[in-house]
Amino acid sequence: MRHLVIILSVFAAQMAGANGLPEPVVDADYAKIDMDQAQLGQLLFYDPILSGNQEVACATCHHPKHGTADGLSLGLGDGGIGLGPDRIADPDNLPEQRIPRNAPGLFNLGAYEFTVLFHDGRIAVDPEKPGGLRTPLGGDMAEGFASLLSAQTMFPVLSPDEMAGHYTENDVAKAVRQGLITGPGGAWDIIARRVADVPAYADNFIKQYEEVTAPDDIKFTHISDVIAMFMAVEWRSDTSPFDAMLRGERELPQLATDGIALFYGSAGCSDCHSGKFQTDHQFHAMAAPQIGPGKAARFETHARDEGRFRVTGDPADLYAFRTPSLRNVALTAPYGHAGSHAELDAFIRDHANPVDALSRYDASQAVLPELAVDDLKAATDPVEIKAISDAVVVQPVNLSAADVAALVAFMDALTDTAAVTGRFGVPETVPSGLKVAQ
Repeated sequence: MRHLVIILSVFAAQMAGANGLPEPVVDADYAKIDMDQAQLGQLLFYDPILSGNQEVACATCHHPKHGTADGLSLGLGDGGIGLGPDRIADPDNLPEQRIPRNAPGLFNLGAYEFTVLFHDGRIAVDPEKPGGLRTPLGGDMAEGFASLLSAQTMFPVLSPDEMAGHYTENDVAKAVRQGLITGPGGAWDIIARRVADVPAYADNFIKQYEEVTAPDDIKFTHISDVIAMFMAVEWRSDTSPFDAMLRGERELPQLATDGIALFYGSAGCSDCHSGKFQTDHQFHAMAAPQIGPGKAARFETHARDEGRFRVTGDPADLYAFRTPSLRNVALTAPYGHAGSHAELDAFIRDHANPVDALSRYDASQAVLPELAVDDLKAATDPVEIKAISDAVVVQPVNLSAADVAALVAFMDALTDTAAVTGRFGVPETVPSGLKVAQ
């Protein structure tokens, strides 16, 4: 057995140094974790108290049952009932629209290399900005977030479609509509005061932070910091079969090995899906079909999603979206920024020849709860289809059915059962007493 381990270790070292394979993930790739803070963050992640109407939690759209996402092409936040693909629109509080983009997985976000987040990268580490972060809030950005991941949590609670609800419904949504985000009476402060009014939360924050000596000292940044701490440890993912292979601990089945050769070789997947977590953290226009409401300002009526362009204003960024990490990708369907594809093999086939695939896209493969909206406004618009296609600069890749099967087998080898289950799991109850999505 020892001889076999030595042989596998030598093989792994050779593989990691050749064909662009990454080095094994190590502890130093991740920020340090305070487990007590992470445990507090677990409770808040699953607690609907953070949402305007106190009905939606972070876990509603990012649940371990669905690969830390929601199993939908485009989710329903406020105004939805149920969990995952079973979620439906509440007939007594119909959502105005679907959430415009697919809920991404949360794996490895505590790793140092994740310095841009969201499909369009609208928040990023930037040492020249206040607090070291660049966000759409600009100068109104509150300081005190311990990490980029912590700052990320501030956006869903401000979104009417995700967690805030609409301005006639609650005080958080009203504050958002009035542009009151930071400071006393702002949306974040309202949420923080709710949490502070729960004795178990107040006592725990006082225990965790020296500067918090009374409930009134609790800020939204304290809340977001512990949630980020929880996500970072709960869904760290580096014990997949692929990781074990890189560490010389095991071999992979031949089909997965064939997939690795394609992925890091002739198929060119690793040109963008590079590094230890299979992402270059850059933005690429790959003609992913556009379904749903798109990303539009309140005064706009289109259903386009121009991706990175809405952040930079650079025409070269039109319809470009961030390269997602592929860790546990087999569990995070549907795929694409708008969740256009329900099956991984179908997405791989279309991704290899994106322009041709866009011209024949079949929207029936999307997973969309019933809602009386036009989901195909952009997907059936010849002008929009041409604009998306024209943005593509990569050359198509010819993949056979056997190639696709091999690539799927490799991506199956990126599934990490320990990370999917999580270290803390789903709590039975939360201190607010509100219902936990199980």
